[in-house]
Amino acid sequence: MRYVTWILLGTVGWSLAAADHAAACGGYGSIEIEIALASESPTAEQIEKLRARGPAALDELLARRDRWKQEFDRLDQEMLEALATANHPRATELRPLRERAQTKLARLDRLIDQVGMQRHCSQSRLFWHTDLAQAQQVAKASGKPILSLRMLGKLNEDFSCANSRFFRTTLYANAEVSKALRENYVLHWQSVRPVPRVTIDFGDGRKLERTLTGNSAHYILTPAGEVVDVLPGLYGPRVFLEKIVAGASAALQLAGVDDAERPRALAQYHAERLAAVDRAWRNDLMKVSTAENQVPVDFKIPPQPPRKGAESAEPPAANVAAKLAAPKYVVERHLVAAALPHRIASTPDKVEDEATWGKIAALHAEEAQLDEASRALIASENPTAAVAGRLSITKRRAEDPILALVGTLQESIALDTVRNEYLLHRRVHQWLAQEGYRPAVDELNERVYAELFLTPSSDPWLGLAPATVYTALPNGGVVNSQK
Repeated sequence: MRYVTWILLGTVGWSLAAADHAAACGGYGSIEIEIALASESPTAEQIEKLRARGPAALDELLARRDRWKQEFDRLDQEMLEALATANHPRATELRPLRERAQTKLARLDRLIDQVGMQRHCSQSRLFWHTDLAQAQQVAKASGKPILSLRMLGKLNEDFSCANSRFFRTTLYANAEVSKALRENYVLHWQSVRPVPRVTIDFGDGRKLERTLTGNSAHYILTPAGEVVDVLPGLYGPRVFLEKIVAGASAALQLAGVDDAERPRALAQYHAERLAAVDRAWRNDLMKVSTAENQVPVDFKIPPQPPRKGAESAEPPAANVAAKLAAPKYVVERHLVAAALPHRIASTPDKVEDEATWGKIAALHAEEAQLDEASRALIASENPTAAVAGRLSITKRRAEDPILALVGTLQESIALDTVRNEYLLHRRVHQWLAQEGYRPAVDELNERVYAELFLTPSSDPWLGLAPATVYTALPNGGVVNSQK
């Protein structure tokens, strides 16, 4: 009993000390933060109290983190210098101080993630609502539009769907994107369904954990929650920034249009966007075609030649005739292509050649470049590679593992950007260019997942358990523990 009493007195004493410290640092909100930080795992009630204060609580936590990070960086730098100069006594002295600072910073980061409701929130500095009605109330009061993210899994967990994980590192952590989101939007996310997760056990203590399938989309909404646009999948930081800035402007303009005129205005907006996408597509395809002296075509060899004397029939193109004799075609194709006028594929979905998509993506490589904030976050998620880079400073520029990792990632982002814009976003523009089609965000999201992402809610297995594929396992390997 005496032991319990001392614990209680100690807790009360700590709380009073925290209250005194909080009063000196800025009031009641700081008391709540001190209490939440005192626990390894803050309670749901403590988190909700902080979230109820909205971005103000997050800003206070982030200001504290900035101070603590400066202290950690100082200790880290001193320790590196001690190791570099073989000053082992000093390094031994600094190691526990650095470890305590790192532990304290990690605990604060976990609290920031819970308050902002986003993994790596200390890098993005974004506050997310998880209730759309609440987001609409805040949007109406602030006059800001809403950016609503729909995804598999949860944004505040490591294992959300792959695209949402890339959003956190390549978009939300980007300094310019983060600033634009904070200033122009009320943010909201909603989980469409859990994300499939797989663990491969190698049997020797090593495990590989991944998520399978799943995609994400950002919905730009008016303050009242009406759909303005959809950004399906992952975009490069520069393109994403342009689209959210333009989307915020469009949302505010449309919100001010009379209710009766808004459907027509929105249809016109998407018709103009569709025309712009098609122009950009044709320009890009012309560039890659001209550069390689190859002419993408959008026609098939006719099943039979036109009837003799049929004057109205268009004669077959020379490049079609050239293909009928393969050896001759190899020799003559470049000459024939040079002599013919360019015939560009009418729509992006007509191009199935991955090499062509790769060339178009290369035209937009700069738009997929990651900034220093994103690179730093990626390095923190890959500590082995980061440490390897730090230990070989003289070779770092050429051999840093993080540079190689980021380079590959940027190439894939550039490819995703052009495919998402020219294939998926283009279809969104086609849908919303119809004046009579004005779906609510949940209805449109169902269509996006079914027709664009090919993962309809009607399929509980997300295409991973097709009934027509034999696996030589009982029940096709399917186990359903749901009651």
